[in-house]
Amino acid sequence: MSFEVEFALPPEDHEDANKERVDLVDPTAPNLSLPSGTFLIAAVALKDQVVQATWEGGHGSGTPTGMVLDPTVYTGLLGTAFTCLRSYEATGNRQDLLLCADIVHKCGAVAPASSRHVTFLCGRGGVYALGAVVASLIGDHERCGLYLNLFLEMAQEKALSVGPEEGGFGMSYDLLYGRAGFLWAALFINKYLGHDKLPSDLLMPVVVAVLAGGRAGASHIPSCPLMYRWHGTRYLGAANGMAGILQVLLHFPLCNEDAEDVKATLRYMMANRFPHSGNYPSSEGNPRDKFVQWSHGAAGMAITLCKASQVFPGDREFRDAAIEAGEVVWKNGLLKKVGLADGVAGNAYAFLSLYRLTGESIYKERAKAFASFLYHKAGEFSTAGRTHGVEYVYSLFQGLAGTACLWFDLHVPENSRFPGYEL
Repeated sequence: MSFEVEFALPPEDHEDANKERVDLVDPTAPNLSLPSGTFLIAAVALKDQVVQATWEGGHGSGTPTGMVLDPTVYTGLLGTAFTCLRSYEATGNRQDLLLCADIVHKCGAVAPASSRHVTFLCGRGGVYALGAVVASLIGDHERCGLYLNLFLEMAQEKALSVGPEEGGFGMSYDLLYGRAGFLWAALFINKYLGHDKLPSDLLMPVVVAVLAGGRAGASHIPSCPLMYRWHGTRYLGAANGMAGILQVLLHFPLCNEDAEDVKATLRYMMANRFPHSGNYPSSEGNPRDKFVQWSHGAAGMAITLCKASQVFPGDREFRDAAIEAGEVVWKNGLLKKVGLADGVAGNAYAFLSLYRLTGESIYKERAKAFASFLYHKAGEFSTAGRTHGVEYVYSLFQGLAGTACLWFDLHVPENSRFPGYEL
């Protein structure tokens, strides 16, 4: 049986289902910020709870009763594996690493038949990339080579380096399901195994195809060099839109022309902010100012703009826009969900990105304030994490595993990275 769900469906087509994502709790509630050491203890405990619910509860099968195994990072068992890796990096506990390897092995057994996607978050790319990294950390060079070979076989997918396909009939370009998500998986491998493990001649043709597709999509917009569609809609956010694609492109060496097109596209997005709130539309021309989160709003844009500021340090406008996007997240307060995609944990990472960019402690304290709220309220709010009738209470992007990763990252915020988005 296959598992094939596309989770981040267009918000404008599912307004009622998404409404509770942006209902705010009282942003003026007392600051219950906790010491950093408390977050590490809480993170380990919550990681154990996630493992118990998603892995041990199924007697090591990773399949809750009556459910098909979801082998993805985004909402599935592979998100538990990623959380175990983050736990190992924070604590040095080798048992977390071994557990991560076991979970990846289980996901690897079903991934080829369960997903047509090749991305890190929602496809086989995540299984093979995470598998290679964990095997390398353990010292199992044979299994590392096996996962690398599977990734290289997957990279032969012809649609990856063929473009443009602005009409959307071929492989998409977005982070969750498209070419940007494949490239992020490759960057993840190279980060841990060496920057030449996956060579430039394998990856750059895909980068060229992404740029070509963006230029084709923007041919009718004189002031915007790159534009993409997903399911017919020109999304601007991180999950299915421009912010996520640009975030990935910013990790690659770009010629002057390509770099200028990326910068001009960011300027176009900045110029189209809502004038009163400073928030970003979820899609091109959408007049509704309602999503202030990673997947479709200012939180995801803040992180992408932080990366742009690092890549283009001479362009002060990106740093300023990142700070302004962070202010939008702070002023809008706390969402009613816990996850990374559209909840408190994901929004807290915008502040951690700003802290690393600026070194200003106010952003670390804001991240701690959001994380402290989760410490006191995560259990209460986690039951709000429903998507299309399926509950993902313990998943990485819709549930509590994302909160655990945030708490691990707050132990050493200088090393924090939004899972599946920052490297």
